[in-house]
Amino acid sequence: MSVLRTVATVFCLALMGAVFSPGAKADAWNKRTVVTFSGPVEIPGVHLKGWGVLPAGTYVFKILDSQSNRHIVQIFNKDQTKIYATIIAIPNYRLKATNKTVITFSERPAGQPEALRAWFYPGKNWGEQFVYPKARALEIAKATNTPVLFTPAEIPMETAEPMKSADEVVVVELKRAPVMAVQPTGEEVELAQAVTPPPPEELAADTAEPAQMAAKELPSTASSLPLIALLGLLALGGAWTLRMVQKRVL
Repeated sequence: MSVLRTVATVFCLALMGAVFSPGAKADAWNKRTVVTFSGPVEIPGVHLKGWGVLPAGTYVFKILDSQSNRHIVQIFNKDQTKIYATIIAIPNYRLKATNKTVITFSERPAGQPEALRAWFYPGKNWGEQFVYPKARALEIAKATNTPVLFTPAEIPMETAEPMKSADEVVVVELKRAPVMAVQPTGEEVELAQAVTPPPPEELAADTAEPAQMAAKELPSTASSLPLIALLGLLALGGAWTLRMVQKRVL
């Protein structure tokens, strides 16, 4: 009987593991990246009031929504319990990928925080170039003598509440907002003069990853009862088999 009790315990532990084990992380498609800033950094997008400049510290970057011609990026605190900003980002190609995260900034005059410019995920030939409000983009372009992406759309740049869903009204506006670039001279130009888009096939494959990941998972409404029932039957079958073996031995 001690053997039977041992077998029953093992099967129960296996059942608990199947029911309560956490799901696999999907960082590959949402590009979750931990970034540490050694100094204050100015951020664009719809950010929480009082957080237009992030102080030195550790933050998490993630993709909220992935489209063929733009992404919506969010910046979290280290523990991912607070969202500081929701930002439009345009894919921008680079000639050589690196095996490390690369964050680029627009240099600013002494005493002013650097402005967030782009984020490149490890192993990718393209990254996310961030979009600023028009007036701020022009200021940065003149100060750095480089073109800066902007949106002319009238989207609130500050909010008292973080954007938590890709279906929220402000996020939908961000996904639809026109994006251009402004030169240091103040001339507005098309994106093609400021960014190099990735090859369509490469971008399409990367954009499809969220859907592929979702297809491999059970629907959120699916019940775990069939799995529990199956494991229970297996446990009973295993116990019955051992019992029959014991009877034959005895």
